[in-house]
Amino acid sequence: MSFSDLGLGEPLLSALSDLAHETPTAVQRAVIPEILSGRDVWATASTGSGKTAAFVLPMLERFRVVGSRHRTLVLTPTRELALQIGEAIDAYGKNLPAQPKVVVALGGVSINPQMMALRGGADVVVATPGRLLDLLDKKALSLAEISTLVLDEADRLLDESFADELDRIRALLPEKHQTLLFSATFGPAIQKIAAAVLRDPAVVDVSASQAELPAIHHRAIEVDKPRRTRLLAHLIQDRRWSGVLVFVATSHSTEHVAHKLRALRIHAEGLSGELSQGARVDVLTRFRQGKIRVLIATDLASRGLDITGLPVVVQYDLPRSTADYLHRAGRTARAGEPGEAITFVTAEGRAHFELIRKRHLLDIGLEIVPGFEPTEVAPSPPVPLDPHGGVKGRRKSKKDRLREAAARNK
Repeated sequence: MSFSDLGLGEPLLSALSDLAHETPTAVQRAVIPEILSGRDVWATASTGSGKTAAFVLPMLERFRVVGSRHRTLVLTPTRELALQIGEAIDAYGKNLPAQPKVVVALGGVSINPQMMALRGGADVVVATPGRLLDLLDKKALSLAEISTLVLDEADRLLDESFADELDRIRALLPEKHQTLLFSATFGPAIQKIAAAVLRDPAVVDVSASQAELPAIHHRAIEVDKPRRTRLLAHLIQDRRWSGVLVFVATSHSTEHVAHKLRALRIHAEGLSGELSQGARVDVLTRFRQGKIRVLIATDLASRGLDITGLPVVVQYDLPRSTADYLHRAGRTARAGEPGEAITFVTAEGRAHFELIRKRHLLDIGLEIVPGFEPTEVAPSPPVPLDPHGGVKGRRKSKKDRLREAAARNK
């Protein structure tokens, strides 16, 4: 099947050809006709499977046919992903005879230019929820004419952290509109919420399409917690990695680990929500250009970011959510290139790693790097308290107490 078989017009086909996109991916083949037909869509697809193009292409095709009568709102959980989607719209729509008015609205920068850009409305608004609500509060735009709502990385947008914001936004949409959900993972709790926001959706799940899974080699290395940075430096130098994305748990850790690597003469910088938006864009740009060898990041870099030519991802800290393991690993092996996802497993993180491995059916053996043999022992789990007092499993049973009383009375 070719892109022309999906109902896309010549301007989009020529742009795809210019970008060397020759054959649609599984998710694109499945959802583009459904979106063009006007149905709600619930799509689960692996990272790197072409989800962005799967909703951007039919969005632009509808604009080509009906113009500003079809307006789209795209919500994303991170600023970086919003910017990336804006770039994708520009790239795929460059040959359209009339260009859609696209406004990317995100926090961390002045709201005034975004308010100016929204004067007269917009054909496509790509936004993070918080900044969109700021603009709505200031009457900078209305959602009354939105025809399609897209939730990219929908599992994040539907969870508790965005629930109130999303409810407020959905309440301002017209009753009749198309809703498209895209993500690599949907947990059981999120599935219930997703089902409630959709109307007779086309449900597409190509997350297990082995033929199109990114060529990621998963590895796990046992290491003592204090020696992780030294091991990371050893791997970078020994394997001569030209670029590596390292995930840590906190904003503080991004600078802490980067500082320790710089002390070892390895050019590293941190990326976290603590940076200004301008600084975040600058760091990501220089990393993509190869001017930064190691990027130490929080999970804001795990969602949807397309960094081509990235050979390896290292999970220095395990993700809190098992689902985020795949989102992190999916930053490598983009655009058909192979990649490597390495996880550091400490003694205290062993149980959580086993849960991740089981959840995603990953056949990963634990390795040991010579010179970094682990010596730490996993802490014993706390003994649960008995609800009646004492320590469960150690408090004497009623039968034991009766036997002891009988023995004392003999």
